[in-house]
Amino acid sequence: MSSGRGWPYFIAGSIIMVFGFCVATVVVSQQRPVEPSDTYMMPYHDADRSANELIQAEIDFNRKYKVEYVTDGLHVDSSIIKYRLVDLNSNPVNNAKIKVIITRPNNHKHDQELINPIVSNGVYTFNSVKLPQEGRWDVMAKITVKDLQRFYNVKADTRAKEAFEY
Repeated sequence: MSSGRGWPYFIAGSIIMVFGFCVATVVVSQQRPVEPSDTYMMPYHDADRSANELIQAEIDFNRKYKVEYVTDGLHVDSSIIKYRLVDLNSNPVNNAKIKVIITRPNNHKHDQELINPIVSNGVYTFNSVKLPQEGRWDVMAKITVKDLQRFYNVKADTRAKEAFEY
């Protein structure tokens, strides 16, 4: 092989290796489930397909209402999720439907869905939830008032009090 005749074996081996990597990529990707979008609580294909409508719905909602995440921070043992919903004149809105999902980023194994909050003076309070582990969580809410809706998503952490909308 030192006389320069080994290159065909090297090329053939490289082609076989690249083909094997391609097959492995297809097999592994087919075994992974399609996760819901971490923004719109739906499969990401549907979110992509409806992107313009979702953005317009948020604009329309924001023209009439203001929503605020007022939770005192996430805690592993007991987290009480709260939202304040008011119209643009700061009058409380008590007739909204709010669905909340608490999830880990890019991992839906520990998802918790919250429904039927207690409503008082525009503040929607959900029952206490226990989180299975410390760390960062996404708190995703779908808020519907009459025919208007928007998604309000917050990144929160059990180790810090602050939360950030995304």
